Amino acid sequence: QVRLVESGGGLVQAGGSLRLSCAASGLTFDRSAMGWFRQAPGKEREFVAAITWNGGNTGYADSMKGRFTISRDNAKNTAYLQMNSLKPDDTAVYYCAARGSWDLLLTPNDYNYWGQGTQVTVSS
Repeated sequence: QVRLVESGGGLVQAGGSLRLSCAASGLTFDRSAMGWFRQAPGKEREFVAAITWNGGNTGYADSMKGRFTISRDNAKNTAYLQMNSLKPDDTAVYYCAARGSWDLLLTPNDYNYWGQGTQVTVSS
């Protein structure tokens, strides 16, 4: 059974930083594409960042470029999202997602495994 568990969310002031983690089990992690998405109240789930199976290629939503960094440690079966210069508009539930693929996957429909989400709240 595939399981993705996010952690690291919380309350932070604008301009602050958080590091989210996604611990994966039950899948061949080093053959899986990973992604981060977020969903704010009343809004659709949106793409944040993605990374290929070996970390060789990454992609970001335009509003996150230069502020967020996605990475992974295949030895630990864990993906990360480092978030810097946080803004109140970054407030959302953040989800990690996975799919067995060699490609960089950028949309929610590309993924078939999801975590339960972790809340990130940025105060002004």
